[in-house]
Amino acid sequence: MEVIFIKDLKGQGKKGEIKEVKDGYAMNFLIKNKYAVKKNDENMHTLEINKKHEQEQDLLNRENALKLKEELEKKVLNFKVKTGKDDKVFGSISIKQIKEKLSDYNIDKNMINIISPIASLGYHDVEIILYKDIKALVKVYLTK
Repeated sequence: MEVIFIKDLKGQGKKGEIKEVKDGYAMNFLIKNKYAVKKNDENMHTLEINKKHEQEQDLLNRENALKLKEELEKKVLNFKVKTGKDDKVFGSISIKQIKEKLSDYNIDKNMINIISPIASLGYHDVEIILYKDIKALVKVYLTK
């Protein structure tokens, strides 16, 4: 029996994939647990509509990420830090602190990637993953 996967199932199939499986496995596991639906004209039409909708959504998300990237790359996040001898910074700037500075934007802490520890005065780059392959580099500036 041919089925269309409507959810990812590790080792079996990904969402939108069409596969030939044994009838019993399809009926008693895949369809029953809503991992797949039987392949027919109606379900194929639904699959095509869903793919088209996902492509439109992907395009919209990509456009929004590119706009946000432009905006973020113009920003410089300033942090005043305490220093000791020879201008050595006490501690380092954390992801949480960067997230707080970017509170105007909808940025999750999992999106922030500190390339190297921010523990010295001056400029540092922080990578923010906005979408699958769209990343913004934000400047972080540490002063006394």
